[in-house]
Amino acid sequence: MTMTAREPIALSSTPSVEQLRVKVFADGANLPSMLDLYRDPRISGFTTNPTLMRNAGITDYKAFALEVLAAIPDRSISFEVFSDDLAEMERQASEINSWGENVYVKIPVSNTQGVSTGPLIKTLSHAGVKLNVTALMTLAQVEDVVSNLAGGAPSYVSVFAGRIADTGVDPVPLMAAAVEILRPHPGCELIWASPRELLNVFQADSIGCHIITVTPDVLKKLSLVGKNLDEYSLDTVKMFRSDAVAAGFTL
Repeated sequence: MTMTAREPIALSSTPSVEQLRVKVFADGANLPSMLDLYRDPRISGFTTNPTLMRNAGITDYKAFALEVLAAIPDRSISFEVFSDDLAEMERQASEINSWGENVYVKIPVSNTQGVSTGPLIKTLSHAGVKLNVTALMTLAQVEDVVSNLAGGAPSYVSVFAGRIADTGVDPVPLMAAAVEILRPHPGCELIWASPRELLNVFQADSIGCHIITVTPDVLKKLSLVGKNLDEYSLDTVKMFRSDAVAAGFTL
């Protein structure tokens, strides 16, 4: 059998951090880490949630939030309500909103019983409360949330693309469709939430997503963007060799 030479595989162009249009928000609840990232001009804002705060050992929600806002007064910061009762959510949202002009109040798309927060979202947004509506995973949810935010205060619509990907579903087409749903509403910005790898930053950018929230462990990988892959391969070989020697392995 005659073998024919294969055509070289065309590789995508090298990505550039400097050319990114998507805004990068840091996701976390560790104040020293947040302050380090605050000094990074690539970071446009911050988000957190009760799970991140609990994992960081935060016990006084309001005290932590006010400490963060005192240190970071001029970039968007999202803090989440934690009640399961819609009336109490509204009270908490009003309290959180009072903490600063740069505060966005995170409201889940529903409570734990699956009751939509749509009417509350509409009430708060049209009362001037800047919202970050969170935990969305379907286009039907995006359409419903945007319909309630339309004409209200500036807002974020946070779609958990990473969790969608965890189910084996490619989130890129869904996120691209969400961009189109938000297009007629310039006061609403789409967040690509829960990314799993740095590539997601460039995927979000390519579809015109407004914001991506990124954890510090993924942000550290920004330094790898544009790295020569032959050099990276050799670095990896050296790491394996160094670790084997350090472990004292023998056969």
